Amino acid sequence: MASIVVLGAGIGGMSVAYELRALLGREHAVTVVGEGGQFSFTPSNPWVAVGWRKPSDIQIGVRPHLAKKGIGFEEAGAEQVLPERNTLRLRDGRELPYDYLVVTTGPRLAFDEVPGLGPEGGFTQSICTTAHAHTAWEVYQEFLKDPGPIVVGAAAGASCFGPAYEFAMILDADLRKRKLRDRVPMTYVSPEPYVGHMGLGGVGDSKGLLESEFRQRHIKWITNARITRVEHGVVHADEMDARGQLLQSHALPFKYSMVLPAFTGVDAVRSAREMCNPRGFVLIDAHQRNTKYPNIFSAGVCVAIPPVEPTPVPTGAPKTGFMIESMVTAIAENIAAELAGKPADRVATWNAICLADMGDTGAAFVALPQNPPRNVTWARVGKWVHLAKIAFEKYFLAKMKSGNTEPVYEKYVLKALGIMRLK
Repeated sequence: MASIVVLGAGIGGMSVAYELRALLGREHAVTVVGEGGQFSFTPSNPWVAVGWRKPSDIQIGVRPHLAKKGIGFEEAGAEQVLPERNTLRLRDGRELPYDYLVVTTGPRLAFDEVPGLGPEGGFTQSICTTAHAHTAWEVYQEFLKDPGPIVVGAAAGASCFGPAYEFAMILDADLRKRKLRDRVPMTYVSPEPYVGHMGLGGVGDSKGLLESEFRQRHIKWITNARITRVEHGVVHADEMDARGQLLQSHALPFKYSMVLPAFTGVDAVRSAREMCNPRGFVLIDAHQRNTKYPNIFSAGVCVAIPPVEPTPVPTGAPKTGFMIESMVTAIAENIAAELAGKPADRVATWNAICLADMGDTGAAFVALPQNPPRNVTWARVGKWVHLAKIAFEKYFLAKMKSGNTEPVYEKYVLKALGIMRLK
């Protein structure tokens, strides 16, 4: 009997645990190690930050749902991966041996790379975690009593730009509903070389589409921008030219600000330096397998993916939800194949699908595959996207409760669109 440990109980971790159990049956042990006992549907965090959702609306208890599938759960969190010993040390001092380790931790939020950034000791808000989004909602309620300028954006090196666009437009929609929009100048600040780059070199006409949406909503923007520091009520950013030379320095006043940080690998993983790149992301081959330790696999935001293209201010490549699910399927099938004595040759498609809500409408971006040149690339705006994201939230939470690894939505609808998990 093999022991498989999954490090991380988020979208990737829960999904891979369910898929492993479905493929392997009860013959092998599967254990998930998480940070606390709650699963959060991260894509709904922007709604939490404006009070459109409560944290309890997008969270479920992990242990009982995994237990129904015979999957173990440890909520103490990980202290250190010890790959030479095939062991995971937990924060309570215990050690968990494994035959296979699947790393799906998500990222460490590198607020410390910009002085004054972040909700913990800084002056800006975050929607990267549900706890942060709830704090952002509490601060937003105070802001509504005396509104003023808003700055939304991302720090240099950030890789997940969709939520920043989404949150800027959700704030716009919420303030219009409250009849306060006329009192709130808004600015979007980003390291992207242009609006709609998204760390992907653009998706379809994402540049024209998002510029048009910003103009209609009176949201100004500054791109090629490196946020250098944040003080109480002021974001300082250097705008660079196409050669990376200083073009202009900006001091942007705000009464409310949400800035996405750059990411690194989490401490427990990046301490195992031989399995990671200098930023602490797990190095993988085409089969999601670590290049140093063949019994370690990884999926999601914690994997090392080079930028799609060089940019004057550093940007990273995003890892979207369906892209993560394709990685997860490849991992589960590769581990199952190896345990059966077969070649572990499954390759994920890495297709990118992003549904960005705008409050009363939304934008959808599809890139197949994520990195250019692509077979399919398009961007669309419409109310259907807003409705689709609501439906996707309900579908995914139901999936995490049931442990169904491929519901009808994925089995038929996505396949009809030519969107597959594996090559």
